[in-house]
Amino acid sequence: MNTVAFVLNPGRVRGAARVAARCAAAGAAAGWDWLVLETSAGDPGTSLARRAVAAGAGLVFAVGGDGTVRACAEALAGTAVPLAIVPRGTANLAARALGIPHRLSAALAVGFGGHECRIDLATTGGMTFAAMAGLGVDAAVVAAAPAALKARAGWLAYAAAGARLAHGPRATFDISLDGTPLTCAARSVVVGNAGLLPGGFVLMPDARLDDGHLDVGILAPSSLLDWGRVAYQVLTGGHRDGRQLLSYRARHVEIRADRELPRQVDGEVIRPGRALTVTVRPAALRVRVPG
Repeated sequence: MNTVAFVLNPGRVRGAARVAARCAAAGAAAGWDWLVLETSAGDPGTSLARRAVAAGAGLVFAVGGDGTVRACAEALAGTAVPLAIVPRGTANLAARALGIPHRLSAALAVGFGGHECRIDLATTGGMTFAAMAGLGVDAAVVAAAPAALKARAGWLAYAAAGARLAHGPRATFDISLDGTPLTCAARSVVVGNAGLLPGGFVLMPDARLDDGHLDVGILAPSSLLDWGRVAYQVLTGGHRDGRQLLSYRARHVEIRADRELPRQVDGEVIRPGRALTVTVRPAALRVRVPG
């Protein structure tokens, strides 16, 4: 098992051919046989990673954004094959939470460095994810951020979309946290394995990738002033006052809204719906991390 597979998303990687060549050179220099496998609309990386493992790959790199990481994590969950990450997306939430550097050579060095940890994953609707899923305005922001603007402005594209979507009525959510019921009026409910937002800002400070729990964040501002308070808390890492931004923990989370809302999983917009059910998979994935 001395083959490394680089699952590369050419739509997210600027200068994809150059990056692929540097990945291959790093693999060869580290003494590995290598494969570069490009994702497509029909295969975001899950089948590619599974086929690579079936063919004997002992290490898989996700070269792209959170969607590519999610797809590869789904393929590697429960196996002995570790995942390494070369972050090349807009948000890179899983990579940020793991401390993976953005610089290509540094990220490759981490991947080939041999230091590992086990992290939790989460499942919802047949999908496995590493960072965060949500129902409500967070998913609407993901859907509204233009790809061209994300390529130019990075996470600021999400901030611009969020400013446009801050208005409107709140929804009523019925939430079950390991069977304990909760009802609230809110803009959005997010379930995080990691607690970061695009830009590296912290939405849920207690979220950890390896604690065996999911963190649930309820965004409940009722006015522009409340949104300002939430923004201040997130941007400064300040104290959460428990009114506009509520946090809970659970292993199994069921969310049902009073109407159909946008939904997203690790930055991938999925079909709108009224419900989202998420379950943690403790220690499901081996990941290469800085030493």
